[in-house]
Amino acid sequence: MVISMDRPFVYINSATSIDGKLSSVERRQVRISCQEDQERVRGLRADSDAIMVGIGTVLADDPHLRIKSEELRNKRVDRGLPENPFRVVVDSRARTPADAKVLGDGCILVVSGAAPSRRLEKLSERCEIVTLGAVRVDLSELLCTLHKKGVRRLMVEGGATLNFALVEAGLVDEISVYVGPLIIGGERAPTLVDGAGFREGYPRLDLVSIERIGEGALFRWRFRS
Repeated sequence: MVISMDRPFVYINSATSIDGKLSSVERRQVRISCQEDQERVRGLRADSDAIMVGIGTVLADDPHLRIKSEELRNKRVDRGLPENPFRVVVDSRARTPADAKVLGDGCILVVSGAAPSRRLEKLSERCEIVTLGAVRVDLSELLCTLHKKGVRRLMVEGGATLNFALVEAGLVDEISVYVGPLIIGGERAPTLVDGAGFREGYPRLDLVSIERIGEGALFRWRFRS
């Protein structure tokens, strides 16, 4: 499934309920991870060169995607890195609100040629704009672009539509999923991977490890090459 190209190592990190849901049917954020898992995620972010989300995650959660820990930021600086990884938003039609927390120095907003110019003019005041693809963002080209910017480890934090698009394109190397001890339910609640779904040629993965964290479990899977 993984293709060969000059691109970063790409891994999806997520937390789901026992029934595989990312959030509620209302797409409201649900606390799934325990404190220990949140600490793990903070470390992953600090070790990444960039953190990427889709527009759905921005609209639903309005994330910062910055390193909150001063200690972790200082460690990055000691390694010759900026305090925070790049923050990458995949947003084909430039729907990101102008006051979104993710915007600011270090944010790359990736749009398609279908994005309204009036939206881009306003958003360009607060972030770098990269246009790739005619109607939808070309994810392969995006990863090549990020590689040229020095991104070698790319952490993807959703959402479900972006996860599917990356997996479908063969652009994911690993997936880590913390499964929390709760059930959310709802046939319209987002799962780890949504999108159109596969009808054949289902991607296969190898289990790397299972680790108990708090009352949940962390699963690490690697895509077969």
